[in-house]
Amino acid sequence: MAFCLASVCLAGGPAPPADAQAGDLVFRRGTESVSAMVLAVDGGEFSHVGMLVGHAGAWQVVHATPSEVRGRADGVVVDDLAFFLDPARSRGHAFYRVDAPAGRRDAAVGHALARRGTPFRMADPAGTYCTLLVWEAWRRAGIDLDVHFTRLALPLMQGDYLLPTPLSRSARLRRRAVAEDGG
Repeated sequence: MAFCLASVCLAGGPAPPADAQAGDLVFRRGTESVSAMVLAVDGGEFSHVGMLVGHAGAWQVVHATPSEVRGRADGVVVDDLAFFLDPARSRGHAFYRVDAPAGRRDAAVGHALARRGTPFRMADPAGTYCTLLVWEAWRRAGIDLDVHFTRLALPLMQGDYLLPTPLSRSARLRRRAVAEDGG
């Protein structure tokens, strides 16, 4: 049993809102150098996002990421929520509800999970990255998050990219809970 207050549990790690649903999004402000780059380019609060999968008491996050586990390839992975929000990887996080009916929500989760093993790639159509993964999952489920892609002209990143801030500002998302993490 865990005691939870303000989205943090004393046992079992961070917890989403009590009414969290699979398909909701969890944004985090990461601790890695790539996170600092995303924050600098985006100018926002968060550098990474994943989609909740599972159920209360056994939440996991499907996300596209550079490897966070030694020996694991960069790509779309499923991690326990506590791992995703561990202070070694997160300086703060927020949960967002996606306004969608249950059938579309199940479809979005299915689309995201079907991408497991897809390489993490920013500029390669054979891969994906965190915001694109969740946006495409919802789009394929029939939900338009109506987001704005940002044109980047950086030496190794040229083109249109979906950054965390424009995704978090979608009219279909509602911020549910926020927490500052250790670090």
